[in-house]
Amino acid sequence: MREIPPTAGLPLEWRDLWSSSGTSLETGLADFLQVSDVQITCSGTAAQIVTLTALRRQSARRKVILPGFTCPLVALAVLHCGLQPVLCDLLPGHFDLDPDHLARLCDEDTLAIVATHLGGRVANLAPLLAIARRTGASVIEDAAQSLGARWQGVPVGLAGDAGFHSLAVGKGLTTFEGGVLLTRDAPLRQRLLDTAADIAPFSWRWELQRSAELLGYAALYRPCGLSLAYGWPLRRAIRRGRLIEAVGDDFSDDIPLHRPGRWRKSVGARALQRLPAFLGLLKRQAETRLQRLAAMPGITVMRDAAGDEGTWPFLMVLMPDRAARDAALDRLWQRGLGVSRLYIHALSDYPYLAGRLSSEQTPNARDFASRLLTLSNSPWLDDDAFDTVCAAL
Repeated sequence: MREIPPTAGLPLEWRDLWSSSGTSLETGLADFLQVSDVQITCSGTAAQIVTLTALRRQSARRKVILPGFTCPLVALAVLHCGLQPVLCDLLPGHFDLDPDHLARLCDEDTLAIVATHLGGRVANLAPLLAIARRTGASVIEDAAQSLGARWQGVPVGLAGDAGFHSLAVGKGLTTFEGGVLLTRDAPLRQRLLDTAADIAPFSWRWELQRSAELLGYAALYRPCGLSLAYGWPLRRAIRRGRLIEAVGDDFSDDIPLHRPGRWRKSVGARALQRLPAFLGLLKRQAETRLQRLAAMPGITVMRDAAGDEGTWPFLMVLMPDRAARDAALDRLWQRGLGVSRLYIHALSDYPYLAGRLSSEQTPNARDFASRLLTLSNSPWLDDDAFDTVCAAL
């Protein structure tokens, strides 16, 4: 059975596993992102923890403002650092933070605002940066799913005080797990390096596990292999009603922190050489398919604002209501066509976060979570398969 991945990750080639790229992953990514230096961490979440820890050590502030709809790991990272996650609502029908709500939340105890570039789409940073400057808070760009995107011509992750990308599976470039941490602030860059050296030592156990998982990715990240690695566990979780597990939101407080090893970084460096062409392919395919989706009555397609340029691991569409979204999922989720949900809940509705977040109400975030549907933009989803998806929608 063929299984289309829900996100378009860059497939590895066997030569990635042993041939030489001639440059390090750090140097290659710095050139790709047009910065002087980047820092590689064991995950995007680890990059966030390193950033928050470095900021916390320089300040008595303790509040970190998060979007009401984002990856639960973002909230768990804040809690891991002993800080207080504060939820900010979204604009209606969008993933951007509501500037009015954000302005009310920000005060002299706000350490940082986390802005999420969701699913390759680019967040509007202008109001966040202005509010942060007025209150003395830092802006951290969560660009986990947006390696290669640009906000008003600036690579995402560089407009704020610090930013991070994820190198997990399905995020484009991958080392199976990994993160990229960047900043233009030289003193902060050194503090981030010192903090990572302090809290994330090398671990043979974790590196051997991640190396084995990366070999599995190289072997199975194909439509035939994904039916075993992704499709079968997905359908089992759905049958059992474990939707948090089905989309991979079943996280815990136990967040690994370790230094990534040389071999995995070398694999990433070799694959990075193919990333620009791959991103261009995804962009061309998305532009064609977005036009068709936008013509469907009642469906809202998430796009970028003028001057922004995102990446396209998948397409995000808002259905008219929860019932329409759920009906589409009933037809498509288990058919191996790459249709899925990004996250199951708004942050306030995850059982394992209950009682640990601020009591702020985020109705727009809940509405967004209830209507969002994601469609794979993998090149393996051919035109006939996309026709099937459109017919179901």
